[in-house]
Amino acid sequence: MSNFYVRGIVANLVTLAVLLACLFVPAGTLDYWQAWVFVAVFEGCTQALGIYFLVHDRKLVERRMKMGPAAEDRPAQKLISALFMLGFVAFVALPALDHRFGWSPVPPVVSLIASATIVLSFVLFFVVMKTNSYAASTIQVEEGQPVVATGPYARVRHPMYSGALLLLLAIPLALGSWWTVLLVVLFIPVLVWRILDEENFLRKNLPGYETYMRSVRYRLIPCAW
Repeated sequence: MSNFYVRGIVANLVTLAVLLACLFVPAGTLDYWQAWVFVAVFEGCTQALGIYFLVHDRKLVERRMKMGPAAEDRPAQKLISALFMLGFVAFVALPALDHRFGWSPVPPVVSLIASATIVLSFVLFFVVMKTNSYAASTIQVEEGQPVVATGPYARVRHPMYSGALLLLLAIPLALGSWWTVLLVVLFIPVLVWRILDEENFLRKNLPGYETYMRSVRYRLIPCAW
């Protein structure tokens, strides 16, 4: 087995272990059906995307595996990446605390709809990655990289972040917490910072990106921003 596959398996196992710890340690119990459904949906979608692109676009998977603060080149993006990681932990750990103490329970049907919305966000991720093989986890420009202006990129400049925002809105509800949805308000400024910094970098380093910015007006949400 190549080192690439070993790294992928280890990364997946570590991610799963951290996810389970962030859910069930704060919850103080394994009797938390929303968390089990979330883990099944999230991991199922993640693995489905990984397997598909391993078969059809391994270079994309290699780009996506380079992630986290250490993979970023610039200090601003290192900080933003660290905030993203801490934010994701909060989005799963706080609902678990909510479940433990019963602060703001969500009706089961709402949790199930939110879980379906998580699947929808992964469908968007799939379309984005299928459209743009250069959709790396870090902000970078490779030699010969084109400006992609088709598919979801014809509607918004950053459709991957659109999917991420949808995912983060759905996670707290899928895990049974109304209060944690308010975290999105704190997350949005970090996301905006990431987007503006990324656009500034691409405008300077990716030929044709400034023209693309003029042709596609909206960054994240069609007809809004």
